[in-house]
Amino acid sequence: MEALPEDEEYSFREVVLPSLIPVVQEPELERESGERRRGRDVIVAVDHGPNSKHAFDWALVHFCRLADTLHLVHAVSSVKNDDVYETSQALMEKLAIEAYQVAMVKSVARVVEGDAGKVICKEAEKVKPAAVILGTRGRSLVRSVLQGSVSEYCFHNCKSSPVIIVPGKEAGDESIVDWTRSEDPKP
Repeated sequence: MEALPEDEEYSFREVVLPSLIPVVQEPELERESGERRRGRDVIVAVDHGPNSKHAFDWALVHFCRLADTLHLVHAVSSVKNDDVYETSQALMEKLAIEAYQVAMVKSVARVVEGDAGKVICKEAEKVKPAAVILGTRGRSLVRSVLQGSVSEYCFHNCKSSPVIIVPGKEAGDESIVDWTRSEDPKP
């Protein structure tokens, strides 16, 4: 995979998130100033897989803080396909609601067309986030080396911000607490 040229445009569609999510007000913390008061931009690359959801959960619990803006980016083969867009929109809405409920952060969602690694790096170049967070695909080391991966591509080609690659969730790993569950976690 080679880097997307600087002047090359790509197609995208903004996702209008539901009005159920309240507008997050700027925190009024007198002791805070600068970046912490304004909040940071954080890109989380998402898809329909469990490792992507795990990376999203990790970002909410371990990285995001009040006043941050979470940029949800989902790469698809065609933004003109309404079925693909509607499925992506439903995913983004669900994640945006969860982001507000868990971390009280504002979300912005965008469905982009093209090769996932290239468009994630292009979004990072445009947004200039504090970090780009994405999950692994869950392939073996040998297979990943032979076929490449989106996370590896972003790690080597996103020059505008640090890339955080969250490893896939192992069976029985309770490091990320599901705050939306109704029952208590096991002791």
